[in-house]
Amino acid sequence: METVKIIDMHCDVLLKLYESQGSIKFKDGKELDANKERLKKGRVKVQAFAIFIHPNISVEQKFQVALEQIHYFYTDVLGNNPDMKMIKDWSDIENLKEHEIGALLTLEGVDAIGNNLKKMTILYELGVRSVGLTWNNANLAADGAGEKRGAGLTLFGEEIVLFNNEHKMLTDVSHLSEKAFWDVMEIAKYPIASHSNSKSILNHVRNLSDEQAKAMFEKEAMIHVIYYPKFIKESEHVSIADLILHIDHFCSIGGEKNIGLGSDFDGIDNKVNLLENASMSPNLINELLKKYSEEQVENFVYGNFVRHLPK
Repeated sequence: METVKIIDMHCDVLLKLYESQGSIKFKDGKELDANKERLKKGRVKVQAFAIFIHPNISVEQKFQVALEQIHYFYTDVLGNNPDMKMIKDWSDIENLKEHEIGALLTLEGVDAIGNNLKKMTILYELGVRSVGLTWNNANLAADGAGEKRGAGLTLFGEEIVLFNNEHKMLTDVSHLSEKAFWDVMEIAKYPIASHSNSKSILNHVRNLSDEQAKAMFEKEAMIHVIYYPKFIKESEHVSIADLILHIDHFCSIGGEKNIGLGSDFDGIDNKVNLLENASMSPNLINELLKKYSEEQVENFVYGNFVRHLPK
C-alpha cells in the first residue's frame, strides 16, 4: 500500500509554534512530531491542527492566544509551505493535488470565546471547521471529562452546537463529560470523536464506553483512535498492536466504517513504540495489514472520514 493516504484529525503543532513564538519552524522543526517533512514521509494527506488554550491563560487573553495560534497557522504552516493547502470547504480534501497536504483548523475547547458567539463566527471565517466544546475542565459551554461535577451542556453550549450544525462544522465529543456527550448527541448533526479510544479496552475517563461508541456509529459519526499510551494500556511500554486492540473492539461492536486516526502528536508526552512521530505512520499501516484487508485499512486511515463529511 505504497500510495495509501492518511487523515489525522488531531495534533497540537500550533501550540508548540505559539509557545516558541516562531523559533520552531513547521517545515522541519525537530521539536515537532508532525512537522511537514514527517507528514510527507508518513503519507499524511490531511492533518487537523488544533487550537488549544491552556486553562492557566487569563480569561482576558484567551481569544488573543487563539488568534496568535491561527497567525502561526497562516504565516508558517501555510505561508512558508506552498504545498500545504487549507481545507475550508469539505470538498477541498478530495481536490488536493498529489504533492499537496491538506491543513484543517480545529478548536479544542471553546474557552477562547467566553460567552460571545460572535467570536465563533470570527473563528469560522478564519477557517475553523471542527469544534470541541471543552478540554478536560468545565467552561461556559459544558463540563469536560475531568470535571468531577459531570454536568452536561449549558444553554450556551447548545447554541454552539446549533451554530456548528448551521455551518456544517463538526462537533467534537472527545473531551466531554458523559452527560455532555449525550446532550451533544441529541442535537448535533455532525458529531465526531477526534481522538478517543475504547473504555472497554482501557477504563479511562477520556475513552468512550461501548454505549457511547454505538450511539456514534448509529449516527454515522467517526471515532478517531488516539496514539497516547495512557489511553491505550496500563503499561510503561505500549505497542502498535496494543493500539490496534481498540480498533478491533470498535469493529466488533459495529464501527468498522466509522474508525479513523487522531494521533495527538505534539500534545502527548510519551509515545507508542515505533509510532513516535508522523513519519512512522506506515508502521501502523503495516501492523493493520496483518489483521485487515487493504480495503479495510484504507478505510480506517482515510476513506471512512471522507465518506462521512458534512453535507
